[in-house]
Parts: sequence; C-alpha cells; structure tokens
Amino acid sequence: MSKLYLVPTPIGNLEDMTFRAIRILKEADFILAEDTRTSGKLLKHFEINTQMHSHHMHNEHKSIEGILNRIKSGETCAVISDAGTPAISDPGFLLTRACVENNIDVECLPGATAFVPALVNSGLPNDKFVFEGFLPVKKGRQTRLLLLAEETRTMIFYESPHKLIKTLVHFEAYFGKERKVSVSRELTKMFEENVRGTANEVLTHFNKKPPKGEIVIIVEGKSLK
Repeated sequence: MSKLYLVPTPIGNLEDMTFRAIRILKEADFILAEDTRTSGKLLKHFEINTQMHSHHMHNEHKSIEGILNRIKSGETCAVISDAGTPAISDPGFLLTRACVENNIDVECLPGATAFVPALVNSGLPNDKFVFEGFLPVKKGRQTRLLLLAEETRTMIFYESPHKLIKTLVHFEAYFGKERKVSVSRELTKMFEENVRGTANEVLTHFNKKPPKGEIVIIVEGKSLK
C-alpha cells in the first residue's frame, strides 16, 4: 500500500539503527535522502539497495509534486535525513504536510533524535520543555532572545561549533551568567562530551577548549521564585 515513511537514522553510533528502520528502507520503492553521499554510506553498511534520490532544503519545494504523484500511483516512499529524525531541523515537514493534505498515509518510525539524550542527561527539568532548534543568525535573533528570557520551561537549542561561543555569550547577556546550561556534543560517538554548569562556567570551558562536532544546548528556564 502506498505510504510515506519518516525513518530516523543514527546520530552517530550505527548500532542505534533499528531492525524496523532497516526493513522499511529495504522494502520501500524509493528513498529520499538529505545528502545522498552521507546516506549512501549508511545504506551500504546495512546492505540496503533501494533507489535513492536527493531531497533537501534547496529542492524540496520543486520536487514535492512529483513525489506525491509517485506515492499516489502506488509506490512507498521513505524519507531519511543525514542523522536523526526527518523534519526535526531537517527536511521532511513540507512533504509530510503535503501528504496529509492529500490524504496519503504517513507513518513516522520511533528512533534517534539528538535533543532527547541531551535533555535527559542534562540534569535539568524535563517534564516541560520547549524545542527552539537553531536561533536566527542575525535578523530576529535579539527579539527571540528577549522573548525566551521570560521562558520558564527548559529550552533546547541546536548550534554549530563555530557559533557556540557567540551563542553562550548571548545566553549570559539575556538569561544571566548564573543560568544553568548543559552542552552536549558528538552524542553517541567516541568523543561524546557533556559540559554542565552556569552559563559563565560553560562559556569559560569552551573558551579554553574550542568545540567540535554536532552540538545540543539545554538551558534552564527562568525561575518563578
């Protein structure tokens, strides 16, 4: 039966790939990948020979109609990103929305996503949280930070290593130097690191030790006291 599958892939450690994800990728008629070179290595490792097409932020608007037509004709499509769950700060949302609007069955498999382990191992409250993803680089950044300064729930951010210091400096300025922060990088990989402390302490650490790899930042919400 025609369907769209959103298939999570490991964020680092290949042992986190599920049996079901492998089966779906093998059974699908075609796979949409954010970067076919990156995903090609994953598919080769698990001996998955399904036809693969590029599907990323620069071409997803143009390719959706053709993908919908293939699914409507009876084919099954699987979407993967470079790492983690599709549509979480990665391509996948636009196609998912289009499938829902066209009454096409959509199923998302459970699996890896970077912010969950970062949140859980941060030691910060995780009963209520807000996922912010990447902050605006320039336009709208100050406005967003001013709004988030009043947020009482734990906040989750993604950041690139070369922008981490700038972001931590902004957190100090807008949230306060004593606000608790946890930075997780290279999750599930050999050199995984979790740095916890105040915004000032974490900033001091990474000023001395420039960060590398994929980064998730967890920030304590504003105290109601």
